[in-house]
Amino acid sequence: MTAAFASLPLSAAMLANLDALGYTEMTPIQAQSLPLMLKGQDLIAQAKTGSGKTAAFGIALLAPLNPRFFGCQALVLCPTRELADQVAKEIRRLARAADNIKVLTLCGGVPFGPQIGSLEHGAHVIVGTPGRVQEHLRKGTLTLDGLNTLVLDEADRMLDMGFYDSIADIIGQTPARRQTLLFSATYPAGIEQLAATFMKAPQRVQVEALHDDGQIEQRFYEIDPRQRLDAVLRLLLHFRPQSSVAFCHTRQQCQELVEHLQARKISALALHGDLEQRDRDQVLAMFANRSCSVLVATDVAARGLDIAGLEAVINVELARDPEVHIHRIGRSGRAGEKGLALSLVAPAEASRAQAIENLQKAPLNWHELDSLKPKSDEPLLPPMTTLCIAAGRKDKLRPGDILGALTGEAGIPGAQVGKIALFDFQAYVAVDRSVARQALKRLSEGKIKGRSMKVRVL
Repeated sequence: MTAAFASLPLSAAMLANLDALGYTEMTPIQAQSLPLMLKGQDLIAQAKTGSGKTAAFGIALLAPLNPRFFGCQALVLCPTRELADQVAKEIRRLARAADNIKVLTLCGGVPFGPQIGSLEHGAHVIVGTPGRVQEHLRKGTLTLDGLNTLVLDEADRMLDMGFYDSIADIIGQTPARRQTLLFSATYPAGIEQLAATFMKAPQRVQVEALHDDGQIEQRFYEIDPRQRLDAVLRLLLHFRPQSSVAFCHTRQQCQELVEHLQARKISALALHGDLEQRDRDQVLAMFANRSCSVLVATDVAARGLDIAGLEAVINVELARDPEVHIHRIGRSGRAGEKGLALSLVAPAEASRAQAIENLQKAPLNWHELDSLKPKSDEPLLPPMTTLCIAAGRKDKLRPGDILGALTGEAGIPGAQVGKIALFDFQAYVAVDRSVARQALKRLSEGKIKGRSMKVRVL
Protein backbone atom coordinates (compact mmCIF):
# COMPACT_ATOMS: atom_id res chain seq x y z
CA MET A 1 0.00 0.00 0.00
CA THR A 2 1.71 3.22 -1.13
CA ALA A 3 0.62 6.53 0.30
CA ALA A 4 0.54 9.88 -1.48
CA PHE A 5 2.26 12.97 -0.06
CA ALA A 6 -1.12 14.71 -0.36
CA SER A 7 -2.30 12.65 2.63
CA LEU A 8 0.15 14.58 4.88
CA PRO A 9 -0.58 17.87 6.66
CA LEU A 10 1.70 19.91 4.36
CA SER A 11 1.19 23.38 2.87
CA ALA A 12 -0.33 23.66 -0.59
CA ALA A 13 2.91 25.28 -1.81
CA MET A 14 4.99 22.36 -0.50
CA LEU A 15 2.65 19.78 -2.10
CA ALA A 16 2.80 21.65 -5.44
CA ASN A 17 6.61 21.72 -5.24
CA LEU A 18 6.80 17.98 -4.42
CA ASP A 19 4.59 17.34 -7.43
CA ALA A 20 6.86 19.45 -9.63
CA LEU A 21 9.87 17.50 -8.36
CA GLY A 22 8.11 14.27 -9.39
CA TYR A 23 7.45 13.16 -5.80
CA THR A 24 3.93 11.74 -5.64
CA GLU A 25 4.09 8.37 -3.87
CA MET A 26 6.04 8.06 -0.64
CA THR A 27 8.84 5.50 -0.26
CA PRO A 28 8.38 3.08 2.70
CA ILE A 29 10.66 5.12 4.99
CA GLN A 30 8.79 8.35 4.11
CA ALA A 31 5.37 6.77 4.68
CA GLN A 32 6.44 5.40 8.07
CA SER A 33 8.41 8.38 9.38
CA LEU A 34 6.76 11.55 8.05
CA PRO A 35 3.47 11.34 10.00
CA LEU A 36 5.50 10.94 13.25
CA MET A 37 8.03 13.66 12.40
CA LEU A 38 5.33 16.16 11.37
CA LYS A 39 3.70 15.67 14.79
CA GLY A 40 6.97 16.78 16.34
CA GLN A 41 8.01 13.41 17.76
CA ASP A 42 11.60 12.26 18.15
CA LEU A 43 12.47 9.47 15.76
CA ILE A 44 15.07 6.75 15.24
CA ALA A 45 14.86 5.49 11.68
CA GLN A 46 16.86 2.56 10.42
CA ALA A 47 17.25 3.16 6.70
CA LYS A 48 19.98 2.95 4.10
CA THR A 49 21.12 5.52 1.57
CA GLY A 50 18.78 5.54 -1.42
CA SER A 51 15.68 4.87 0.68
CA GLY A 52 14.39 8.43 0.34
CA LYS A 53 15.43 9.39 3.89
CA THR A 54 16.89 12.78 2.92
CA ALA A 55 13.58 13.94 1.45
CA ALA A 56 11.81 12.55 4.53
CA PHE A 57 13.73 14.60 7.09
CA GLY A 58 14.03 17.52 4.63
CA ILE A 59 10.23 17.85 4.42
CA ALA A 60 9.92 17.42 8.20
CA LEU A 61 12.47 20.09 9.13
CA LEU A 62 11.09 22.63 6.60
CA ALA A 63 7.49 22.33 7.89
CA PRO A 64 7.92 24.35 11.15
CA LEU A 65 10.41 26.92 9.72
CA ASN A 66 9.71 30.62 10.08
CA PRO A 67 11.22 32.32 6.99
CA ARG A 68 11.20 35.72 8.73
CA PHE A 69 13.49 34.56 11.53
CA PHE A 70 17.05 34.51 10.17
CA GLY A 71 18.62 32.17 12.72
CA CYS A 72 19.48 28.48 12.51
CA GLN A 73 16.18 26.61 13.01
CA ALA A 74 17.30 23.23 11.69
CA LEU A 75 20.71 21.56 11.90
CA VAL A 76 21.67 18.41 9.99
CA LEU A 77 24.91 16.65 10.99
CA CYS A 78 26.55 14.37 8.38
CA PRO A 79 29.75 12.28 8.48
CA THR A 80 31.43 13.72 5.36
CA ARG A 81 31.55 16.86 3.26
CA GLU A 82 30.27 14.98 0.20
CA LEU A 83 27.18 13.80 2.04
CA ALA A 84 26.58 17.26 3.52
CA ASP A 85 26.69 18.78 0.02
CA GLN A 86 24.22 16.20 -1.29
CA VAL A 87 21.82 16.73 1.63
CA ALA A 88 21.99 20.53 1.32
CA LYS A 89 21.20 20.29 -2.41
CA GLU A 90 18.13 18.13 -1.72
CA ILE A 91 16.86 20.48 1.04
CA ARG A 92 17.29 23.48 -1.28
CA ARG A 93 15.12 21.75 -3.90
CA LEU A 94 12.47 20.96 -1.29
CA ALA A 95 12.60 24.55 0.06
CA ARG A 96 11.77 26.16 -3.29
CA ALA A 97 8.12 26.26 -2.20
CA ALA A 98 8.76 28.76 0.61
CA ASP A 99 10.06 32.32 0.48
CA ASN A 100 13.76 32.59 0.40
CA ILE A 101 14.91 29.86 2.80
CA LYS A 102 18.70 29.89 3.19
CA VAL A 103 20.52 26.57 3.46
CA LEU A 104 24.20 26.75 4.37
CA THR A 105 26.84 24.00 4.56
CA LEU A 106 29.54 24.11 7.23
CA CYS A 107 32.23 21.50 6.57
CA GLY A 108 35.91 21.14 7.25
CA GLY A 109 38.46 21.12 4.42
CA VAL A 110 37.27 24.52 3.17
CA PRO A 111 38.32 27.97 4.43
CA PHE A 112 36.72 29.18 7.66
CA GLY A 113 36.46 32.89 6.83
CA PRO A 114 33.78 32.86 4.10
CA GLN A 115 31.63 30.60 6.33
CA ILE A 116 31.64 33.28 9.05
CA GLY A 117 30.47 35.87 6.48
CA SER A 118 27.62 33.62 5.33
CA LEU A 119 26.57 32.98 8.94
CA GLU A 120 26.43 36.72 9.65
CA HIS A 121 23.81 37.06 6.90
CA GLY A 122 21.74 34.46 8.70
CA ALA A 123 20.73 30.96 7.57
CA HIS A 124 17.60 28.97 8.34
CA VAL A 125 19.04 25.50 7.80
CA ILE A 126 22.61 24.40 8.41
CA VAL A 127 24.04 21.13 7.10
CA GLY A 128 27.51 20.29 8.33
CA THR A 129 30.10 17.89 9.66
CA PRO A 130 30.46 17.65 13.48
CA GLY A 131 34.02 18.98 13.72
CA ARG A 132 33.39 22.21 11.81
CA VAL A 133 29.99 22.89 13.41
CA GLN A 134 31.64 22.43 16.81
CA GLU A 135 34.35 24.94 15.87
CA HIS A 136 31.79 27.59 14.87
CA LEU A 137 29.94 27.05 18.15
CA ARG A 138 33.21 27.39 20.07
CA LYS A 139 34.09 30.62 18.26
CA GLY A 140 30.57 31.97 18.80
CA THR A 141 29.98 32.43 15.06
CA LEU A 142 27.03 30.01 15.26
CA THR A 143 24.33 29.90 17.92
CA LEU A 144 21.60 27.29 18.18
CA ASP A 145 19.20 29.05 20.57
CA GLY A 146 16.37 29.05 18.02
CA LEU A 147 16.79 25.44 16.89
CA ASN A 148 13.59 23.41 16.31
CA THR A 149 14.99 20.33 14.60
CA LEU A 150 18.25 18.42 14.91
CA VAL A 151 18.95 15.64 12.39
CA LEU A 152 21.76 13.08 12.76
CA ASP A 153 22.20 11.56 9.31
CA GLU A 154 24.18 8.30 8.87
CA ALA A 155 24.68 8.37 12.64
CA ASP A 156 26.43 4.97 12.66
CA ARG A 157 29.08 6.25 10.22
CA MET A 158 29.61 9.39 12.33
CA LEU A 159 30.23 7.16 15.37
CA ASP A 160 32.60 4.98 13.31
CA MET A 161 34.57 8.10 12.50
CA GLY A 162 34.90 8.89 16.19
CA PHE A 163 32.48 11.82 16.38
CA TYR A 164 30.50 10.76 19.48
CA ASP A 165 32.04 13.40 21.76
CA SER A 166 31.62 16.16 19.17
CA ILE A 167 27.95 15.26 18.64
CA ALA A 168 27.33 15.20 22.40
CA ASP A 169 29.02 18.60 22.74
CA ILE A 170 26.88 20.10 19.92
CA ILE A 171 23.63 18.68 21.33
CA GLY A 172 24.54 20.19 24.71
CA GLN A 173 24.29 23.62 23.08
CA THR A 174 20.80 23.17 21.64
CA PRO A 175 17.47 23.98 23.33
CA ALA A 176 15.89 21.16 25.35
CA ARG A 177 12.59 21.54 23.49
CA ARG A 178 14.07 20.61 20.11
CA GLN A 179 12.96 17.65 17.98
CA THR A 180 15.72 15.09 17.36
CA LEU A 181 15.69 12.81 14.29
CA LEU A 182 18.29 10.06 14.00
CA PHE A 183 18.89 8.11 10.78
CA SER A 184 21.21 5.13 10.69
CA ALA A 185 21.69 2.04 8.52
CA THR A 186 22.72 -0.11 11.50
CA TYR A 187 21.95 0.09 15.22
CA PRO A 188 25.19 -0.33 17.22
CA ALA A 189 25.52 0.28 20.96
CA GLY A 190 26.68 3.88 20.44
CA ILE A 191 23.35 4.73 18.82
CA GLU A 192 21.44 3.28 21.79
CA GLN A 193 23.59 5.45 24.03
CA LEU A 194 22.91 8.59 21.93
CA ALA A 195 19.17 7.90 21.94
CA ALA A 196 19.02 7.19 25.68
CA THR A 197 20.98 10.34 26.50
CA PHE A 198 19.60 12.89 24.08
CA MET A 199 16.16 11.85 22.80
CA LYS A 200 12.65 12.15 24.24
CA ALA A 201 10.59 8.96 23.97
CA PRO A 202 11.78 8.32 20.40
CA GLN A 203 9.59 6.32 18.02
CA ARG A 204 11.45 3.62 16.08
CA VAL A 205 10.90 3.01 12.41
CA GLN A 206 12.61 0.24 10.52
CA VAL A 207 12.41 -0.48 6.84
CA GLU A 208 12.93 -4.19 6.08
CA ALA A 209 13.45 -6.72 8.84
CA LEU A 210 17.07 -7.34 9.72
CA HIS A 211 17.08 -10.74 11.37
CA ASP A 212 16.19 -14.00 9.84
CA ASP A 213 17.16 -17.52 10.89
CA GLY A 214 18.26 -18.29 7.33
CA GLN A 215 20.83 -15.48 7.67
CA ILE A 216 23.78 -17.77 8.41
CA GLU A 217 24.82 -20.66 6.21
CA GLN A 218 26.79 -23.27 8.18
CA ARG A 219 29.22 -25.74 6.61
CA PHE A 220 31.17 -28.45 8.45
CA TYR A 221 34.35 -30.11 7.10
CA GLU A 222 35.91 -33.27 8.52
CA ILE A 223 39.69 -32.96 8.63
CA ASP A 224 42.78 -34.78 9.79
CA PRO A 225 44.13 -32.73 12.75
CA ARG A 226 47.46 -32.27 10.92
CA GLN A 227 45.63 -30.50 8.07
CA ARG A 228 44.12 -27.83 10.28
CA LEU A 229 46.18 -24.78 9.23
CA ASP A 230 46.11 -25.72 5.56
CA ALA A 231 42.37 -26.28 5.71
CA VAL A 232 41.86 -22.70 6.95
CA LEU A 233 43.92 -21.44 4.05
CA ARG A 234 41.82 -23.48 1.60
CA LEU A 235 38.59 -22.08 3.06
CA LEU A 236 39.88 -18.52 2.72
CA LEU A 237 41.07 -18.93 -0.85
CA HIS A 238 37.83 -20.66 -1.88
CA PHE A 239 35.30 -18.31 -0.23
CA ARG A 240 37.52 -15.19 -0.29
CA PRO A 241 35.71 -13.28 2.47
CA GLN A 242 36.74 -9.62 2.77
CA SER A 243 36.61 -9.94 6.53
CA SER A 244 36.48 -13.02 8.74
CA VAL A 245 37.19 -14.11 12.30
CA ALA A 246 38.94 -17.44 12.84
CA PHE A 247 38.41 -18.89 16.33
CA CYS A 248 41.20 -20.89 17.97
CA HIS A 249 41.48 -22.55 21.39
CA THR A 250 44.88 -21.37 22.51
CA ARG A 251 47.18 -18.43 22.13
CA GLN A 252 49.72 -20.72 20.50
CA GLN A 253 47.20 -21.94 17.92
CA CYS A 254 46.40 -18.27 17.13
CA GLN A 255 50.07 -17.44 16.63
CA GLU A 256 50.75 -20.48 14.41
CA LEU A 257 47.74 -19.74 12.21
CA VAL A 258 48.65 -16.06 11.80
CA GLU A 259 52.21 -16.99 10.76
CA HIS A 260 50.87 -19.63 8.35
CA LEU A 261 48.50 -17.13 6.69
CA GLN A 262 50.99 -14.27 6.57
CA ALA A 263 53.49 -16.57 4.87
CA ARG A 264 50.88 -16.95 2.10
CA LYS A 265 50.39 -13.16 1.81
CA ILE A 266 47.03 -13.15 3.61
CA SER A 267 46.69 -10.22 5.99
CA ALA A 268 45.94 -11.77 9.39
CA LEU A 269 46.32 -10.49 12.97
CA ALA A 270 46.09 -12.33 16.30
CA LEU A 271 43.88 -11.29 19.20
CA HIS A 272 44.51 -13.13 22.48
CA GLY A 273 44.53 -12.45 26.19
CA ASP A 274 48.27 -11.74 26.44
CA LEU A 275 48.22 -8.63 24.25
CA GLU A 276 48.99 -5.26 25.83
CA GLN A 277 45.98 -2.89 25.71
CA ARG A 278 47.69 -0.71 23.11
CA ASP A 279 48.33 -3.68 20.79
CA ARG A 280 44.77 -4.88 21.30
CA ASP A 281 43.43 -1.42 20.37
CA GLN A 282 45.55 -1.45 17.23
CA VAL A 283 44.49 -4.95 16.14
CA LEU A 284 40.80 -4.15 16.67
CA ALA A 285 41.07 -0.78 14.93
CA MET A 286 42.72 -2.41 11.89
CA PHE A 287 40.16 -5.17 11.72
CA ALA A 288 37.14 -2.92 12.25
CA ASN A 289 38.33 -0.48 9.58
CA ARG A 290 38.82 -3.31 7.06
CA SER A 291 42.58 -3.12 6.61
CA CYS A 292 43.09 -6.66 7.92
CA SER A 293 41.23 -9.59 6.31
CA VAL A 294 41.42 -12.24 9.04
CA LEU A 295 41.23 -11.74 12.78
CA VAL A 296 42.52 -14.88 14.52
CA ALA A 297 41.12 -14.89 18.04
CA THR A 298 40.53 -16.92 21.17
CA ASP A 299 37.02 -16.91 22.68
CA VAL A 300 38.17 -14.96 25.72
CA ALA A 301 39.81 -12.23 23.66
CA ALA A 302 36.80 -11.93 21.36
CA ARG A 303 34.37 -11.15 24.19
CA GLY A 304 32.23 -8.14 23.45
CA LEU A 305 33.43 -7.86 19.87
CA ASP A 306 30.77 -6.19 17.81
CA ILE A 307 32.01 -6.13 14.28
CA ALA A 308 29.64 -5.11 11.54
CA GLY A 309 29.85 -6.60 8.06
CA LEU A 310 31.57 -9.83 9.00
CA GLU A 311 31.28 -12.16 6.02
CA ALA A 312 32.56 -15.36 7.60
CA VAL A 313 33.34 -17.00 10.90
CA ILE A 314 35.79 -19.91 10.79
CA ASN A 315 35.94 -22.40 13.65
CA VAL A 316 39.53 -23.60 13.39
CA GLU A 317 38.54 -26.09 16.05
CA LEU A 318 34.99 -26.65 17.31
CA ALA A 319 34.07 -24.99 20.59
CA ARG A 320 33.83 -27.41 23.54
CA ASP A 321 30.49 -25.88 24.49
CA PRO A 322 27.72 -25.78 21.86
CA GLU A 323 26.39 -22.47 23.30
CA VAL A 324 29.80 -20.90 22.60
CA HIS A 325 29.54 -22.21 19.02
CA ILE A 326 26.18 -20.43 18.54
CA HIS A 327 27.63 -17.25 20.02
CA ARG A 328 30.71 -17.41 17.73
CA ILE A 329 28.79 -17.88 14.50
CA GLY A 330 26.19 -15.24 15.42
CA ARG A 331 28.81 -12.62 14.70
CA SER A 332 28.43 -13.03 10.95
CA GLY A 333 25.43 -12.17 8.80
CA ARG A 334 24.47 -8.98 10.56
CA ALA A 335 22.45 -6.03 9.25
CA GLY A 336 20.69 -7.92 6.51
CA GLU A 337 23.79 -9.51 4.94
CA LYS A 338 24.06 -13.25 4.59
CA GLY A 339 26.68 -14.79 6.84
CA LEU A 340 28.86 -17.86 6.46
CA ALA A 341 30.06 -20.12 9.28
CA LEU A 342 32.74 -22.67 8.39
CA SER A 343 33.76 -25.31 10.92
CA LEU A 344 36.68 -27.75 10.87
CA VAL A 345 36.12 -30.99 12.76
CA ALA A 346 38.80 -33.59 13.52
CA PRO A 347 37.57 -37.12 14.33
CA ALA A 348 38.34 -36.64 18.04
CA GLU A 349 35.87 -33.71 18.10
CA ALA A 350 32.90 -35.76 16.83
CA SER A 351 31.11 -35.49 20.18
CA ARG A 352 31.31 -31.67 20.01
CA ALA A 353 29.67 -31.76 16.57
CA GLN A 354 26.98 -34.03 17.98
CA ALA A 355 26.32 -31.57 20.83
CA ILE A 356 25.84 -28.72 18.32
CA GLU A 357 23.47 -30.86 16.26
CA ASN A 358 21.42 -31.66 19.39
CA LEU A 359 21.24 -28.00 20.41
CA GLN A 360 20.20 -26.87 16.91
CA LYS A 361 17.73 -29.73 16.56
CA ALA A 362 18.78 -30.03 12.92
CA PRO A 363 21.35 -32.16 11.10
CA LEU A 364 24.69 -30.51 10.33
CA ASN A 365 25.53 -29.56 6.76
CA TRP A 366 28.71 -31.58 5.94
CA HIS A 367 30.98 -30.86 2.95
CA GLU A 368 34.18 -32.40 1.59
CA LEU A 369 37.40 -30.48 2.08
CA ASP A 370 38.45 -31.57 -1.41
CA SER A 371 35.53 -29.65 -2.92
CA LEU A 372 37.36 -26.40 -2.08
CA LYS A 373 39.22 -24.90 -5.02
CA PRO A 374 40.95 -21.50 -4.99
CA LYS A 375 38.67 -18.99 -6.78
CA SER A 376 41.55 -16.88 -8.03
CA ASP A 377 45.34 -16.58 -7.87
CA GLU A 378 45.11 -13.02 -6.62
CA PRO A 379 46.36 -12.58 -3.06
CA LEU A 380 43.55 -11.98 -0.54
CA LEU A 381 44.12 -8.31 0.26
CA PRO A 382 41.91 -6.12 2.41
CA PRO A 383 40.23 -3.07 0.79
CA MET A 384 41.76 -0.54 3.20
CA THR A 385 45.15 0.40 4.66
CA THR A 386 45.65 1.87 8.13
CA LEU A 387 47.80 4.91 8.88
CA CYS A 388 48.89 5.33 12.49
CA ILE A 389 49.37 8.90 13.74
CA ALA A 390 51.54 9.35 16.82
CA ALA A 391 49.09 11.65 18.62
CA GLY A 392 45.64 11.27 20.12
CA ARG A 393 42.95 12.64 22.43
CA LYS A 394 45.45 13.81 25.03
CA ASP A 395 47.06 15.93 22.30
CA LYS A 396 43.64 17.53 21.64
CA LEU A 397 43.44 15.71 18.30
CA ARG A 398 39.90 15.31 16.91
CA PRO A 399 38.55 13.11 14.09
CA GLY A 400 37.66 16.25 12.12
CA ASP A 401 41.31 17.38 12.21
CA ILE A 402 42.47 14.13 10.60
CA LEU A 403 39.63 14.14 8.06
CA GLY A 404 40.38 17.78 7.21
CA ALA A 405 44.11 17.14 6.76
CA LEU A 406 43.36 14.29 4.33
CA THR A 407 40.48 15.79 2.35
CA GLY A 408 41.17 19.55 2.47
CA GLU A 409 42.33 21.59 -0.53
CA ALA A 410 42.44 19.13 -3.47
CA GLY A 411 42.99 16.22 -1.13
CA ILE A 412 41.63 12.69 -1.05
CA PRO A 413 37.85 12.36 -1.56
CA GLY A 414 36.05 11.81 1.76
CA ALA A 415 34.52 8.64 0.35
CA GLN A 416 38.02 7.07 0.29
CA VAL A 417 38.57 7.72 3.99
CA GLY A 418 37.25 4.98 6.28
CA LYS A 419 36.97 4.67 10.03
CA ILE A 420 38.93 6.93 12.34
CA ALA A 421 39.77 5.52 15.78
CA LEU A 422 41.13 7.87 18.42
CA PHE A 423 42.98 6.73 21.55
CA ASP A 424 44.82 8.76 24.20
CA PHE A 425 48.17 8.94 22.40
CA GLN A 426 47.46 7.25 19.07
CA ALA A 427 45.06 7.68 16.18
CA TYR A 428 44.29 5.22 13.37
CA VAL A 429 42.71 6.21 10.09
CA ALA A 430 41.77 3.84 7.26
CA VAL A 431 42.10 4.88 3.62
CA ASP A 432 41.48 3.00 0.37
CA ARG A 433 44.54 0.90 -0.50
CA SER A 434 44.82 2.76 -3.81
CA VAL A 435 45.42 6.12 -2.08
CA ALA A 436 47.53 4.90 0.88
CA ARG A 437 50.83 6.30 -0.44
CA GLN A 438 49.23 9.64 -1.28
CA ALA A 439 47.55 9.80 2.14
CA LEU A 440 50.81 9.02 3.96
CA LYS A 441 52.62 11.71 1.98
CA ARG A 442 49.85 14.23 2.73
CA LEU A 443 49.83 13.59 6.47
CA SER A 444 53.63 13.33 6.77
CA GLU A 445 54.41 16.46 4.77
CA GLY A 446 51.41 18.52 5.83
CA LYS A 447 50.39 19.66 9.25
CA ILE A 448 47.54 18.45 11.45
CA LYS A 449 46.23 21.26 13.70
CA GLY A 450 49.27 23.30 12.71
CA ARG A 451 51.72 20.64 13.91
CA SER A 452 53.83 18.11 12.05
CA MET A 453 53.07 14.63 13.29
CA LYS A 454 54.73 11.24 12.91
CA VAL A 455 52.68 8.99 10.65
CA ARG A 456 53.35 5.41 9.54
CA VAL A 457 51.57 2.77 7.50
CA LEU A 458 50.74 -0.33 9.54
